[in-house]
Amino acid sequence: MEFASLTIEIALFLFAVAIVAGFLDTLAGGGGLLTLPALMMSGMPPLVALGTNKLQSCMGTATASVMMLRGRRVRWHQVKHLMLSAFIGSAIGTVIIQFVNTEMLTVIIPIVISIIGIYFLITPSIDEEDKPAKVSPSRYKNLVVPIIGCYDGIFGPGTGSFFTLAGRALRAQKFLEATAIAKTLNFSTNIASLIVFIFAGQVIWLVGLTMMFGQFIGAWLGSHCLFKIPVNYLRYLVVFMCFAMLIKYMSV
Repeated sequence: MEFASLTIEIALFLFAVAIVAGFLDTLAGGGGLLTLPALMMSGMPPLVALGTNKLQSCMGTATASVMMLRGRRVRWHQVKHLMLSAFIGSAIGTVIIQFVNTEMLTVIIPIVISIIGIYFLITPSIDEEDKPAKVSPSRYKNLVVPIIGCYDGIFGPGTGSFFTLAGRALRAQKFLEATAIAKTLNFSTNIASLIVFIFAGQVIWLVGLTMMFGQFIGAWLGSHCLFKIPVNYLRYLVVFMCFAMLIKYMSV
């Protein structure tokens, strides 16, 4: 699909946004709430913006996932089945959004973002003592992960934070472990959604590829910082990103 409004200024703006989004998304999630509004501000229709956003975000989540797996922050056997569940859920969600009015999401998203921000704000300690998981591995894989994946297919921004929250709250994962696993699941949902959007013809390749390079830079920087930044700082960054997203939505 062509994009007649693309200029050098817009391309540079989207490239810079992608760098920042890739960095923040790797650390705390929510990068899509920078890139998606930026794409829509450039004049793209909502579905085209969603499809192009998936193309560029694949690079960021792919880079972060490779870094997590190579650094053995997460093991392949831990996530391969979860990634498949996330993939299926995302594909279903992306098919659904082709036939749904995207304006309805403006009501749902602020509510979900608020829940995530409040949860991390009131959590007393990120690395508190291990507690029993509230959801079994099979139920988490077959129900929780596909639901989050479906959300990512329908809209997307904040999915990394949702996976991190689910890992912390339902599977008793430590914060850094939940964050690392979230990167691989988010990559899987992005790929599934992108495939559907490509078949639907809702991707502008030139814009997406330009932003992919920015995402690579941002995600590479974020992956190197993730395990060097004090854990509580990451917690505050998650809270900040959530409420910044909420303010963004309330001001639209």
